Amino acid sequence: MNPQYGLIASRAKHRCEYCHAPEVIFNFPFEVEHIIPLALNGSSHGSNLALSCRSCNLYKSYHINGVDPETQHKVRLFNPRDDEWSEHFMVNTKTAEIIGLTENGRTTVLQLKMNKPSQLAARKQWMLLELFP
Repeated sequence: MNPQYGLIASRAKHRCEYCHAPEVIFNFPFEVEHIIPLALNGSSHGSNLALSCRSCNLYKSYHINGVDPETQHKVRLFNPRDDEWSEHFMVNTKTAEIIGLTENGRTTVLQLKMNKPSQLAARKQWMLLELFP
């Protein structure tokens, strides 16, 4: 486990900083991920670390950019240290879909596959349990 897990998890209120999944519902701690990967000259400083569920971390991988499905522009992914979640995303309370409101939001939703069927099913349950958002 990353030695900075406690600080990063506390700062994130034990939620994935990308999809807002609640860590409490999982049977293992979320991952501390590098927003800008070490391979792309990112650092291990707290300002470059985010709490991420396994799914978001896997799909984000080393990516820092993607293509907005609406404009076809190459844009950077959502950065939890620089961006406000509510400015880039909203949740459809009926479908449990995370909707990207900006180029960065749409691109992040697509790149991290935030609305896979398994994600939607889980998010609906979290909503019923009042653990999400």
